[in-house]
Amino acid sequence: MSIRVLFTDLDGTLLNDAKEVTPGNQSAIDEALAKGHKIVVCTGRPLASARACAAKAGLVKEGCYVICFNGGQIYDPYHEKTVYGKTFPREIAVDIINEALKRDLHIQGYNDTEILCVRETEELKQYAAVNRLPYKIVASAEEVVPKDPYKLIALTTSEEREKNLKFQKEVIAPLAGKVQSFFSNDRYQEIVPEGISKGFAVGWFCDYVGVPIENSVAAGDAQNDIEMLKAAHIGAVMCNAYPGIAEYGNYVTEHDNNHDGVAEIIRKFILS
Repeated sequence: MSIRVLFTDLDGTLLNDAKEVTPGNQSAIDEALAKGHKIVVCTGRPLASARACAAKAGLVKEGCYVICFNGGQIYDPYHEKTVYGKTFPREIAVDIINEALKRDLHIQGYNDTEILCVRETEELKQYAAVNRLPYKIVASAEEVVPKDPYKLIALTTSEEREKNLKFQKEVIAPLAGKVQSFFSNDRYQEIVPEGISKGFAVGWFCDYVGVPIENSVAAGDAQNDIEMLKAAHIGAVMCNAYPGIAEYGNYVTEHDNNHDGVAEIIRKFILS
């Protein structure tokens, strides 16, 4: 039997709208792992949040991995070690944060266990609740990034998205070659090192574990999943995906994230 790898996004994909793994998805995951296949959580979330979600789904066994920060860090929860990581310079991050603060745009960084930011905002509270992470208010941009970061994230309400788009164009775009950014939904601008994406992580991981790219399947629903969907042999797009995402995959699920869509993908492409 050839080993296959499933790269699965969390929000809107593996997790339902209540941020839970459905029983159907859980059953399919357990069956795939029992047969020696590999399951890789692939998310924009920070490691602490991604590890908690993976643990809740039982994805801490041998053969399970976590790709977090949109590909910036790859973690082996079974052996409790980082197998890949790429950051960008702290001084660049400090400049980005200070510019965001001038524009009254919420921006945040992370340490190993907490969200770090200068101001307490509604955007922060909502993000912390969704990701089930504590947050800490610090005094300056320098304290938001105690070391070179894997990523920053700029948040707005849906109604203020234009502010975030303007920030991307005027502040982030001129830093091409050092950092890049993209939206993981209509409110979250993900700011990461140049060259980092979930798609990069797919290729790196397959090489790392010695599984041919032809044996890879990716499941996703949002803009930050596009490179992953394109990189994997099978790009499975959730039927509840954001408009325009389906064109980047080669399969669209019949079932959404609330009705075992990932189980459908596992049974069709991993277990078949």
